[in-house]
Amino acid sequence: MPEEKRYPVPADELARFAEIGRESSTLAVLRHARIAEKMGLSATDHKALDLASRATGPLTAGEIAKLTGLSTGAVTGVIDRLERAGFVRRVRDARDRRKVLVEVLPVDEDKVAPLFESALVITRKVLEKFTPAEREAIERYQNELLALMREDVLGGTP
Repeated sequence: MPEEKRYPVPADELARFAEIGRESSTLAVLRHARIAEKMGLSATDHKALDLASRATGPLTAGEIAKLTGLSTGAVTGVIDRLERAGFVRRVRDARDRRKVLVEVLPVDEDKVAPLFESALVITRKVLEKFTPAEREAIERYQNELLALMREDVLGGTP
């Protein structure tokens, strides 16, 4: 596979992107903390639920720990709270009755969708300002950033 072309990044440009990333991260955390609060969850519980809901099926606590980067002890508390709030349930593995799996329960989309509506409106408003080619470059940038952040934070866990 040919080596990717690389371009120098001046220090002032890197600083500008770092500041944009910093503010974006802070605002995303605040947005999700508010959403979590409206769902009756902590921000950590909300994001653990989000990650677990992307899985193709039930997960073990260990798998949730790998997805989130949390300790298995912390994940047990997350699962307890999510179960009490009605977002997940513990079920026995049909193949190995000793194993307990965490199954994400269906959510009431009529209640949850409005919590995320403003984010979609904002995204649309921003994307409308860019050509399809520019959007492709932005999407490529975001995907590259996410891949490296995933590797840095979670050791490559998808």
